[in-house]
Amino acid sequence: MSLRAALEAAWQRAVVAREREGQRRRAEVDRAVASSLWAAPPSLAMSHRDDRLQGNAGRRETEIGVAVPLWLLGQRAARAGTAEAAATQALAAEQVARLRLAGDLREAAWQLAALQAEMAQAEAQAQALKQLADDVDRRVRAGDLARADALAAQAEALAASALKTDVQQRLQAARSRWTLLTGLTAAPDLKADLATEAPAAAHPELQFASQSTELARQRVELMRRSRRDAPELTIGVRQDTPGRAESSQGSLVVGLRLPFGTDDRNRPLEAAALTELDVAQTQERRLRERLDSDIAAAREAQRSAQAQLEAETARARLLRERTTLIDKSFRAGETPLPDLLRALAAASQADSAAARQTAALGLARARLQQALGLLP
Repeated sequence: MSLRAALEAAWQRAVVAREREGQRRRAEVDRAVASSLWAAPPSLAMSHRDDRLQGNAGRRETEIGVAVPLWLLGQRAARAGTAEAAATQALAAEQVARLRLAGDLREAAWQLAALQAEMAQAEAQAQALKQLADDVDRRVRAGDLARADALAAQAEALAASALKTDVQQRLQAARSRWTLLTGLTAAPDLKADLATEAPAAAHPELQFASQSTELARQRVELMRRSRRDAPELTIGVRQDTPGRAESSQGSLVVGLRLPFGTDDRNRPLEAAALTELDVAQTQERRLRERLDSDIAAAREAQRSAQAQLEAETARARLLRERTTLIDKSFRAGETPLPDLLRALAAASQADSAAARQTAALGLARARLQQALGLLP
């Protein structure tokens, strides 16, 4: 299973996925509102007046009409620009959330890979020491070795078994964490995730920061096009009854309500919009600097991990060769058992260190891809 498939499985389970989906739906609603013919929902106005409590001459006046809020000059286009910027920002936010989830998956997957390699080494060491303990026990029964050598070999075999159990517990915990993240039990194939280092597009976080700046800029423009509340056009009909025995008269009513825009209303809104724009621009600049620093640090960490792996691999090869020579000497009766046990322990530790460093190099490469903003 690829890491990309694991990411899709984890995304379906993530709470942040539901949040980003809701943000995208809100942006779509804003788009629909910006395309409306009126600036706000119309309202129905009704009124009735008579002289029942005064002269009771039968005079009545009834009026019913519809009030439609109108767009100000340029306000509708500014609202549409804001809605479009919000929709684009929502998509960028989803990519950022996916990238952060991919970072969690990469960490969990490489931790799992490191523990699997360590488990393989622990099993091999436990098996080798068990075989040595059995061989020593046979030689003790044959009178070639002392009882103390059998006890020492059995003790080392038990220590290796205990180490294996400890690694197995940590491996199970790592598998549980992986299952909790993805809902999957199979470990991913990590080779495909290390295929490239060059980003194909801008970093998702940088795209999100740029879209946040653009959204803040559009909101400033919308605020400048909305320096007063929406004017209302009222269209209705009125029926007047002058009094008893007189016929009623109908008329058409057309009205316009034009609110004023004062500094008390506009200055707080302008200050808030300009502050949002300034903060977004500053965050974008700082983010560019942080991303450059993170990429440089990730590249250096990868180079360091590569050098450490080469050293650990060479050390493990030398100690394994030394162990082979000492084992031959022990079987020939020329080397005491403690020397062989120490050689086996040193070689096993070197093999484990090389296995861990192999996983550490893979994690360093994965962190570099994460810093570059590459999804699996």
